[in-house]
Amino acid sequence: MKSYIKLLMLAGVMGSLTGCTDLDTPIDTRYPVMPDNPIAVDAVFNSSYRQLHNWFARDFGEGVVNQGDEIMGCCYTIGNYYDDGRAINASIHSLTLNNWSTNIMSGCMEGITQTNKILLEYGGPEKNDPVVAPVRAARAFYHFWMMELFGDAPIIDHVVQESERIDRSPRADVAKFIESELIEILSQEDGLSKKNDPTTYGKPNYWMAASLLVKLYLNWGVYTHPITTVDINTPNEKLADCVKWCDEIIKSGIFEVGTGYRKKFFPDNGVHIKDFIYAFDVDPANKPEGTTTWHRWFGFKKESLCVPAVYGWTHDKSLAGILVLTKECVARFNLPGDERNKMVLKGPQYQMDANYEFTNIPIMVYKDPSKPTTLIGQLNYRDDFEFDDGSIYSLGDESLPAINKTNIANGTALLNIQKGARLCKYPPREQDYTLYNRQQANDYPIFRYADILLTKAECIMRGAAPTMGHSVADLVNQVRDCAGAPKVTSFSMQDMLDERSREFILEPWRRNDLIRFGQFEADWGEKNRYKVWEDEAHTKFHWQEREGATDPNRRLMPLHKDILQTNTNWSQNPGYLGI
Repeated sequence: MKSYIKLLMLAGVMGSLTGCTDLDTPIDTRYPVMPDNPIAVDAVFNSSYRQLHNWFARDFGEGVVNQGDEIMGCCYTIGNYYDDGRAINASIHSLTLNNWSTNIMSGCMEGITQTNKILLEYGGPEKNDPVVAPVRAARAFYHFWMMELFGDAPIIDHVVQESERIDRSPRADVAKFIESELIEILSQEDGLSKKNDPTTYGKPNYWMAASLLVKLYLNWGVYTHPITTVDINTPNEKLADCVKWCDEIIKSGIFEVGTGYRKKFFPDNGVHIKDFIYAFDVDPANKPEGTTTWHRWFGFKKESLCVPAVYGWTHDKSLAGILVLTKECVARFNLPGDERNKMVLKGPQYQMDANYEFTNIPIMVYKDPSKPTTLIGQLNYRDDFEFDDGSIYSLGDESLPAINKTNIANGTALLNIQKGARLCKYPPREQDYTLYNRQQANDYPIFRYADILLTKAECIMRGAAPTMGHSVADLVNQVRDCAGAPKVTSFSMQDMLDERSREFILEPWRRNDLIRFGQFEADWGEKNRYKVWEDEAHTKFHWQEREGATDPNRRLMPLHKDILQTNTNWSQNPGYLGI
């Protein structure tokens, strides 16, 4: 697919970095001197490493995570964080061309432009391998997300001039480019750092690049075959290579799944979490880009009406409460003794203590907390309701009353907004709400050692030869031991897909997993259909199928309207024509 990138959206990024356009300048004087201390190097390079952090903070969740079978965006009437459907559209596989989350292609290209400018200005890989190798890894990371989400993508391996024509290359070619880049920098003797300590945490290092290569190889069949034909049996010629790089990470001895699952995701997580190979290192006080607001989206919308406070501290910030778990997801968290079950909030709720452990103190909901006689009852997240029972807005049923002072007073709205199980994987701190406007300090993992173990197990299940004496059960049980879940002796492919949901929920990979397993079009939550009520009393209805929800073309996201308008030779991805 031919494309002409004018790159007007990159002008600000390119202008912020010193340009080099005099081609007659002697090559040895063209490059600046590299700063000689880590702080100065960080100042030069960190912006290129952190380009996508802000997008992951919110838009990634709404546009990508919500496409999976775990989370449904909903709205308790239009006007209550409906926001043009930005949380709902992904859940029903109906992204529009103006969804904020679909503009990630531009974000990736901005990151690539930053990395290419640095590579040009600091001598290129042959001169400063240890310095620029992480920049090349970041560039490969940005190419990966363009390819993963949009299929065909431009391969931008140089500083693009404003009038230069660039093609959107076939997805398979982009995968091969990423592979070649990663193998080259991983093979450099003095290239990427193999340290995993505070000096490399949150930055591209050897293990981040190796993990990206593992993820590329695991999905090689997806990336090199027509997207609409991919299923669980799609051939993958890179399974042995995938196992090889899993073993490289395992043999390092640097990483471990550890003991205790939930604490890995608490606000004080960081470099000490040995399961994290590469994570977005955030802090609302001094590294605000990439901070998430997960509690804002999963919390009880009227938390200020709860006594005692959910976490033991009060605040005056609003919550959206527009994300709930599907029944299918809730049903997976059922293993005896599995600590991961505690993340799923369903049924009557109890206050958490300072260590995020549940107490026996019930959380009560009042119409007015200052008046004990206005008690509604214990906060109760009902997971037994139907998404399409007419009580929430799900892009099909607009009949419910608005949440306003009147129905808050009579309690109907307060019961309504308790529908749906919630997830508490990234709990907040008090200061996140009192000082930082709901921005949380929880670092967000991209690549985890647990994923390496389950990836190796999956490759063996798909036909790769076992290595290092590992069986599928050995690898799965290492992961389960961390959470206290039962050990396995046998394991099916469906078991693997379910286990990946338990282990990696609210991380970047559920959409990716469902496509690889051929289940992206399966029926869950309110995705495929909704009820149309035929009378005001809501006694008669018929089902309405959602257009496009089962279209395999929607395994790729649509290109944002702005990038199509800027690049008139680009074509929209199939499945979104006419939207």
